[in-house]
Amino acid sequence: MEGELWAALYPLVAAEDKRRRRRKGVVYGDAIILSVALWAVLHDRPICWACRRDNWGRALPWLALPAAGTMSVRLRTLSVQQLLEQVFGRLLTVTAIGGFCLCRRIDSKPLPVGGFSKDRDARRGYATGGTCRGYKLFACWGKSPIMPEAVVFGPMSESDQAGAMHLIDRLEHLHGGAGTAGGYLLMDATHDTNPLHDHAGSRGFQPVTPRKAPGTGLGHREHSPHRLRSIELLEGAPAGLNDFGPALYAQRGQVERDFGNAGSFGCGLQPLPNFVRRPRRVVLWAIGKLIINGLRICQKHRLTA
Repeated sequence: MEGELWAALYPLVAAEDKRRRRRKGVVYGDAIILSVALWAVLHDRPICWACRRDNWGRALPWLALPAAGTMSVRLRTLSVQQLLEQVFGRLLTVTAIGGFCLCRRIDSKPLPVGGFSKDRDARRGYATGGTCRGYKLFACWGKSPIMPEAVVFGPMSESDQAGAMHLIDRLEHLHGGAGTAGGYLLMDATHDTNPLHDHAGSRGFQPVTPRKAPGTGLGHREHSPHRLRSIELLEGAPAGLNDFGPALYAQRGQVERDFGNAGSFGCGLQPLPNFVRRPRRVVLWAIGKLIINGLRICQKHRLTA
């Protein structure tokens, strides 16, 4: 599988790099730096492993490989990070070109590290089934079944509500601001807070989140009108008279399958290996895995990236 995915991954990186002006004064172009990093991500190995020619087999025999120190410096540069974002965006547009997205799904995925890890940026927080140290990937999936429309990373201690607010700001930025994105945001009950509803509403979104105790009273405090609208959509109408809200929220389950598919194959998005520590490595690793998963889906459905 790695060989088939690499046959699609490297041309995609090279094609996106050709659309940019080549940097002057560098021996290795951005496409080479990113390709070496993605070769390591594809094979679940550290960057230094990918810098040795004997670990490439017959792949790209003409390619001159940079040293591990060069990779460490160049992967921090804005130019390489922008190329990674371009590759991510290219896959996002495969089946979602233009148009208005009415419904988006938001959720988080824990990326745990070992309990004795020395990573000072990893924090202890809630994950499914208990607490652990690590990071969180917050993702918003829109029209494209291949890639999330926006992703944000944070420590494991960051709440789902805070991560969702960062995602909403990211969506607003991607669409030019001033509430130009809009639509419904489908989230689970952990996101049902007044601050999050107000934050989303001020940017043109209507959250749809079930309450932890549906059907109970709201007390005497003032509630966000967007939260009240969410309650009305899911609980307001008698069963059978208005199924729009429940039918809309039923689509949220797709985000669970999206995250599940991203880690359901050999080189997919699994718990972080021991050599992936500190935010910059975690981001590169997780984004690389999402890109690889997107290419896998394209190949499965015979789509051209």
